[in-house]
Amino acid sequence: MKKLALSIVLAGMSATSFAAGGHGPAGCGLGTEYVFKNADAWYEHVLAATTNGTSGNQSFGMTSGTLGCEDANGPLSGSLAVFMNENLEPLAVDMAKGDGETLNALAALMGIKSEDKALFNTEMKQNFDKIFASAQVTPTTAHEGIMDVMSNSQELTKYLG
Repeated sequence: MKKLALSIVLAGMSATSFAAGGHGPAGCGLGTEYVFKNADAWYEHVLAATTNGTSGNQSFGMTSGTLGCEDANGPLSGSLAVFMNENLEPLAVDMAKGDGETLNALAALMGIKSEDKALFNTEMKQNFDKIFASAQVTPTTAHEGIMDVMSNSQELTKYLG
């Protein structure tokens, strides 16, 4: 009897966890959002889950807050994720110089006030090698580097939420 009650509780928890994110049983990702968007049969959900899991797009979606994974609230969720994904190279050039349109746009997106912008630009320039440590830098690792630099600055930590 205990096993039956436990099974019912676990099945109920499993069903609610699927529904928590507002997406179907396949979870979020490319398979759910685009390939099998209107899935209503069990095999379509299986194919959507397989697409999400095998192509690596689900972890990208969870990190960036895209592909229906907004509820994961990853480190790059929202407009900052889109900005980092689309402007990584010009941002690197501007950070190396300590000034530029892309760096100014990043500061604006992060809510850096005008009185702290010069410090922000200086910190990004001085820590360029830390933020862009290798040729394999991704928007996620660059964002983590920026957050690390800001967390080590007494004046910039107030912008980290």
